[in-house]
Amino acid sequence: MRPRVVFACAFYLISVPVLIAESEVIPAEVYVIPLKEDVDRYLGVFLGRSLEEAERAGAKAVIIEIDTFGGRVDTALEIATKIGAATWTKTIAYVPADSGGRGVSWSAGALMAFSCAEIWMAPGTSIGAAAPVYQTTEGVQAAEEKAVSAVRGQMAALAEKNGYPIGVALAMVDADVVLKEVVIDGSESLLTGADIEAMERKNIRLEIGKTISDKGKLLTLTAGEMERYGVSAGSASTREEVIANFGYAPEDAVVLEKSRADSIITVLTSGAVVSLLVIVALVALYLEITSPGFGVPGTIALACFATLFVSSGLMGNLGAMEILMLLAGVILLLLEIFVIPGFGIAGIGGILLILGALVLSQQDFFWPQFDWQWDIAKRNFGIVGAGVIGGFVLIGVVMALLPRASLFSRLVLHGPGDSGYAGKPWRRRKREKGNSEEIETLTGRKSAAVEIGAIGVAITDLRPVGKVRFENGVFVAETDGEYCEKNTQVIVQRIDGVKAVVTAKEEG
Repeated sequence: MRPRVVFACAFYLISVPVLIAESEVIPAEVYVIPLKEDVDRYLGVFLGRSLEEAERAGAKAVIIEIDTFGGRVDTALEIATKIGAATWTKTIAYVPADSGGRGVSWSAGALMAFSCAEIWMAPGTSIGAAAPVYQTTEGVQAAEEKAVSAVRGQMAALAEKNGYPIGVALAMVDADVVLKEVVIDGSESLLTGADIEAMERKNIRLEIGKTISDKGKLLTLTAGEMERYGVSAGSASTREEVIANFGYAPEDAVVLEKSRADSIITVLTSGAVVSLLVIVALVALYLEITSPGFGVPGTIALACFATLFVSSGLMGNLGAMEILMLLAGVILLLLEIFVIPGFGIAGIGGILLILGALVLSQQDFFWPQFDWQWDIAKRNFGIVGAGVIGGFVLIGVVMALLPRASLFSRLVLHGPGDSGYAGKPWRRRKREKGNSEEIETLTGRKSAAVEIGAIGVAITDLRPVGKVRFENGVFVAETDGEYCEKNTQVIVQRIDGVKAVVTAKEEG
């Protein structure tokens, strides 16, 4: 049964991420995807899966409801890329003013809004303040220039692609951009100082009004200002009004929502949980490799790795490279546990391959190309690295405390002195059935002891740890690294702490 268990777990570990079923598609003209929370890693996965579902349904319009204070810049860039790639439909950003919402599209939310073909806003909402920041022990601080430059360039590119004023996009990200109100041919717009100078050189007649965003301030516009300056397509108090503006009825729309499973995946892919699962998996692997056969520790290790990789697969980050590395790592570990004696290159290589696959499964790229991708890679390496360090520390604690733990005292021998090695007294119980009841009788009690020079027979393979039957009982023993097959006669050479070290008995 044990080989069946391990291979079943290995098959589950390798195959489940590849066999994720697609959700049921509901045909509709309009799909609504609410993004009403802080921007985290799983929000990008939810949006990507929702866009795929809308594409399979043949939706002619996709409304992205954005109501957020912001969040992860890398996820916002990922979301903007996915929305921009949805050329098969019309994408509309809508900032609602629900009673339970925030009514804002700030920071990363502004980046996501500008990635859509049109922007609609409910009265009383606002958008802007998209400069990247990071949290420190001293509070929120502005990001470095390279991060600001990346977001600034992306915002400008999105504005240029979708026909929004580029100056507005820049002023929302860069506090050094000055934005002024300008009237051209009777219509109001917002231009930077450089844009104004360029128009004056072309002899375009314009009237310069008040300064909307001065140096040192980030631009934030209300719904009315967005419409007034021609940035948004219009104002709509409800989602139904937005749908009606495109000629559809409310019953033509399907609203997608995050499920309980989505919330569970969000927790499982958080940094703290990933590190914890890595720690548990490594400690369980140590216990499995240093004990004979395959048992509970090995099952726990495989279950932890399965949870890590399945959740990464659900995040959409598990590709062919990660699967191949995972497969190779699992095969090496199985060879180490069942075939190769001792623990060496195969076992270490298997663990390194699995950990490497785990790092790559936390991101949707293989090698970082941009600064923000390097930040993601460093974060993922730090999370897995923290789990590895924590696992090794806990393994050291287990090595120091395991022999003294009462739970494991039957697995080790306790020596009375330098000359020998004694186990705890044991009791063997025998059950005998009478005519009307089952009775239990004590049939024996004796003190178990193994002396240096004692001869026994291995009842399991010693790789190098296994079980040996001596004249006075069965004990766990180990070799100096050599492999002894089952039924080999062995002799106790020395007592090493609480362990008996044996070698194969020479014939004759």
